[in-house]
Amino acid sequence: MTTLLRAIVVALAFFGAARALAIDTERAFDDPALQSRYEALNRELRCLVCQNQTIADSNATLAQDLRREVREQIGAGRSDEEIRRFMIDRYGDFVLYRPRMTATTFLLWAAPVLLLVAGVFALVRVVRRRAAEADIDPAGPEAGQS
Repeated sequence: MTTLLRAIVVALAFFGAARALAIDTERAFDDPALQSRYEALNRELRCLVCQNQTIADSNATLAQDLRREVREQIGAGRSDEEIRRFMIDRYGDFVLYRPRMTATTFLLWAAPVLLLVAGVFALVRVVRRRAAEADIDPAGPEAGQS
């Protein structure tokens, strides 16, 4: 009997610890569609403190505030686009985990391609220059005549 009691206590402690480590401790929406929207929006918004995590993954106080704001706006009946627009207006494009393609973010999106093109161009120039240097006989044109 004590073994069964011990197993129950361990199981309860395990499940209690999992709840303590959870990032979003708010009660889920009753409507699964609203809960799905809430989770999707949380994965789209960046934690402005951590910067490399979404607000769904961050335990920072600001991320908690942003999750609460998203929850309240969903509860108020706002659309996903209205919530995104509110966050962008308040925090700028940086709040989006995957920034939009705009005139201000064009370089961010184009940089990898531009760097690749520049690297290929530099590599071709170096290879051509070395090939041209190898074609020149270092002993001169008279070295072949004896």
